[in-house]
Amino acid sequence: MKKNILFLLTLCIVASCATKTKKPEQRSKFLKGFSTYYNTLFNAKDALNNEFETRDKAHKDNFYAPYIPILTYEDQPLGSDLGQSQSFAENSMKMGEVNRSAQNNSNNKRGGPPAMPPGMPGNNMMSANAGTDSGDSNLPEQKGATTLEIAEAKALKAINKYSVIKHGEEQNKQIFDAYMILAQARIYRGKSLEALDALNYVFTHMKDDKRIPLARIYQGVAYNQIKNYHKAHETFAKLKGEKISKEYEKLLSIYYSESLLDAGKKEEAVKELDNAFELNSNRKLKSRIAYLRGQVLEGLNQNEKARESFMAAYKYANDFEFEVKSQIEIAKTFNGNGDYSGARKYLEDISKKGTYGSRKNEFYYALGLMANKAGKKEEAQEYFRKSLREKVSDGQIRGLAYYEIGKGYLDKNDYIGAGAYYDSALAVMTYEPSKVLLADQSVYIKKISKNYYLIKKNDSILNLAKMSPEQKNDFFTKYIAKIKAKEEKEELEKRRAERNKGFDTGDYSSTSIFANSSNSFEDFGVTAKGFYFSNTGTVSKGTQTFKQTWGDRALVDNWRFSKKMATIEDMKNDALGTTAAPNPRRFEPAFYIEQIPTDAGKLSQLKKDRDTASLGLGVMYQNYFTNTPLATKTLYDLVDVKPEEKVMLQALYEIFAMNHEKNPQAAERAKQILLKDYPYTSYAEFARNPKNSTFVKSSADVENQYKQAFALYESEKFAESRELIDKTIQQYPKDALVPKLYLLNAFNSGKASGKEVMILQLEQIALNYGKTPEGEKAKEMLNYLKSDISFKPTDNKGNAVVQGNSNNMNNAPQQIQQSLNNNSVPQKPGTGQMINSQQSQQPQRLNNNRPKRTANPNQQMQMDSIPAKPQ
Repeated sequence: MKKNILFLLTLCIVASCATKTKKPEQRSKFLKGFSTYYNTLFNAKDALNNEFETRDKAHKDNFYAPYIPILTYEDQPLGSDLGQSQSFAENSMKMGEVNRSAQNNSNNKRGGPPAMPPGMPGNNMMSANAGTDSGDSNLPEQKGATTLEIAEAKALKAINKYSVIKHGEEQNKQIFDAYMILAQARIYRGKSLEALDALNYVFTHMKDDKRIPLARIYQGVAYNQIKNYHKAHETFAKLKGEKISKEYEKLLSIYYSESLLDAGKKEEAVKELDNAFELNSNRKLKSRIAYLRGQVLEGLNQNEKARESFMAAYKYANDFEFEVKSQIEIAKTFNGNGDYSGARKYLEDISKKGTYGSRKNEFYYALGLMANKAGKKEEAQEYFRKSLREKVSDGQIRGLAYYEIGKGYLDKNDYIGAGAYYDSALAVMTYEPSKVLLADQSVYIKKISKNYYLIKKNDSILNLAKMSPEQKNDFFTKYIAKIKAKEEKEELEKRRAERNKGFDTGDYSSTSIFANSSNSFEDFGVTAKGFYFSNTGTVSKGTQTFKQTWGDRALVDNWRFSKKMATIEDMKNDALGTTAAPNPRRFEPAFYIEQIPTDAGKLSQLKKDRDTASLGLGVMYQNYFTNTPLATKTLYDLVDVKPEEKVMLQALYEIFAMNHEKNPQAAERAKQILLKDYPYTSYAEFARNPKNSTFVKSSADVENQYKQAFALYESEKFAESRELIDKTIQQYPKDALVPKLYLLNAFNSGKASGKEVMILQLEQIALNYGKTPEGEKAKEMLNYLKSDISFKPTDNKGNAVVQGNSNNMNNAPQQIQQSLNNNSVPQKPGTGQMINSQQSQQPQRLNNNRPKRTANPNQQMQMDSIPAKPQ
C-alpha cells in the first residue's frame, strides 16, 4: 500500500513539473502583466524618471524669453499614470499648500526657448536636434547609452517579451504603459516620427483602452514638434470635444495652448490658457499659466489684462523667484494713468521686507519702469541708478538697468553717454537675443556719435572764425572765468578731503605708534616686508591690478559709482578735441585765439567735413533708428548752410525719398528746390516721377501698345513712339511693362535728341529699376556712353585717318552704335523675355532707387557716382 502511495506521489510530482510550451495568446494575462511591470517596465520608467530629475536640476526659468513653459520636468507624467504627478493629483491644491514652504526654499527654476525648455515635448527646436538624446546644451555629454536610450530600450524589451495579442487585440494592459514610456522617450529625443509610429500601434491594437485620450495627447505633441500644427490642432480640438477624464483635460489644455502659441495663434492661445487656468487647481501650475497668459497679452498690447494676469501669477506663486519676477512684470504693464504714488509705495515697502531685501536691485528696476510709464523720466533714471548700487541678484536685470540709463542719454542726444552705458549692459546681460539686438544699437550709436561730435567741433571752430577780434577776446575771457571758478572749487574740495582724511572714522588707539607694541618706540626702519610705497615695483603691480579690476577711476567720494560720469566726460572732451591736461597759458585769451585757423583752405575743408558728416548723420537717423522727423530736420539744416552741389543733391534726394509717400508736406520743399535749381539731374527726374511701389502683371492692352511703339521706333518715328509711350505709362502706371516702356523711350530720346538726353533718362531707369533686367541694361549703356573711348580709324599701316565732323551719336564707338541700333533695343513682347511675375518685376523700395553711396555713412561719403548736369 505504501509503495502504491509513493508511486502515485512521484507520478504527480513529475506531471506537475513537466513543461508545455504555450502560445503567447494562451499565457496568463495576470502573470504576464505582473512580470511586465516588476521586471523590464519598472526599469524603463525609472530611467525616464532619472532623466527628468537630471534635467530638472540643470534648468531654471528664463523670464526674458518671449514665453515661459507651463510644465517643468518635475511635473511631467511618467507613462500613463498622471496621478503620480503632484500637478495633476486631485488634491493638488491641498498638496500645494502643504509643500509650499518647502518649495520656497528650493530653487527649482526651469526655462528655455519660447514655449518649452530645450528637450521638452513641445519645443520645436528639438526637431533640429533629431536623433540626439537631449536638446539641452547645459547637460554634460555622456559616453555610452543615455538614460533616454535606456528607457526606450527597456520599453521595447517589455513590449517584445510580454506582449499578448489575441484576435488582433493586446491582452496585456501593462503594454499600454510601455508604449507611453516609449513615445515619451522618443519625443524627448526629438524622434517624433518614431513616436507617432509607436502610438499608431496603440490606436490599432488597444483602441478600446480607457487611456487612449492620453495617447492622442502625445500624438498631438509629436505633430507639434515636427511643426505640423494643422494636424496637432486637429488632434487636440477633436479630443477636446470628447468626454475625457479631468486629469486628461488638464494636460490637454496645457499642451494645446502651447501648441497654439508655437503656431502664432495668440488670441486662441489666450482663450485656451483661460481654460487651463480654470481646470488646473495646483498652485504652481496656476501661477505659471497666469504668467504665460500675461506674457501673451502683453505681446498683444493688452496691458491692462496682462497686468491682471501677472497679479494672479503673484497671488498663486509658490516660488520666491516667481513672486519677484511677477512684481516686475506688474510694474512693466503699469498704464501710467493709475495710482502711481500708491504703486510706488507698495513696491518700496515690499523691497524692505525680509528676503525681498536681497532683490532690491530688481525692485528698483521695476520702480524705474513704472516711473517711465507715469512720465517721470528723471525719477525713473534715479531708480535705475539705485538699482546699480544694490547687490546684483540677476545679471540680466542689471544689464537692463544700464540699458534704460543709456536710453535716457540717447533721448538727450548724448551719444557718448548712451554708448558707454550700452557697452556696460552688454557686459553683464545673460539673455543672448537681447545682447544681439543691443550690440547692433551700440555699434550704430558709436557711428552716430562720431559724426555728431565732429559736427559740433567743426561748427564751433567755424563760428569762432567768423567772430571779430573783440568778440573772440570777450568770448574767451568769459570762458577763462568759468575755468578759474571750476578749478577753485575742485581745489577747495581736495583740501577739505585731505583735512578730514583719517579723522572722522579712524580708530585712534589702533593707529597709535604705541598701540599693541612691547617697544616704547616704533621702528621706522625698513622691516622685513618693507614700506609698500617705497617699492616702485610693488606700487606698479598694484596700480595695474587696480586698473584691471576697476578701470580708470576719478579720485572722488564714492569712486566705485563715479566711473561712468567721469569716463563719459573724458570721452566727450576727446570727441570735441579738448584736453583735460592744464596748460600754463590756459588763462590767456591769446592762447585760444591763436589756435583758430584763418586759412581759407582749412576753413573750407572744415565746412566740407562738417557737411559730409551732417549728410551721413541724417541718413543714419533714418536707416538705424527709423527716426524720419529727426533725419529730415538734420538734412534740412544741412541744406540751409548751402553745401557743395553733390552733398546738396544727395541731401535733397534723401529728404524727398523718405517723406514723399508718408509725409508729402515735408518732401515738398526738397522737391521744389530740385526742380528749380537742378532741373536736369536724375534727382529732379525722380522727384517728378517717383518710382511706383507696386506693380501688377502686364495686360494685353499694354503689350499691344508696346508693340506699336516699338514698330514706330523701328520706322524711325521717334516722336510718335515717345508720345504713345507717355500716354501708355500715364494710363497704366503700375503695369509690369513700365520699365521696358521707359527704356524704349530712352532710345527714342537718344535717336531724336542726342546722347546727353539719353544719358539722363538711362540714369533715371537705373535709379528706379536697378534690380530689373531693364535697369541692368541701362547701367551697361551708361558705362558705354560715359566712357572716354573714342573711335580712331586707321589705315593698313596703323596711321590715323582724318574724318569729317559728325554728330555725337556717330562719333560713339561702334559697339555703342550697334547696341543702339540692334542689341540693346528693348525686345518685342513676343520675341524676348517677358517678365510678368510680380516678384521678378517689382522694384525694391527706397534702397534700390537711391544713387550709389558708401556703405558706411559715418565715413566721408564718396560722391563720384552722383550724376552731374549735362554739359
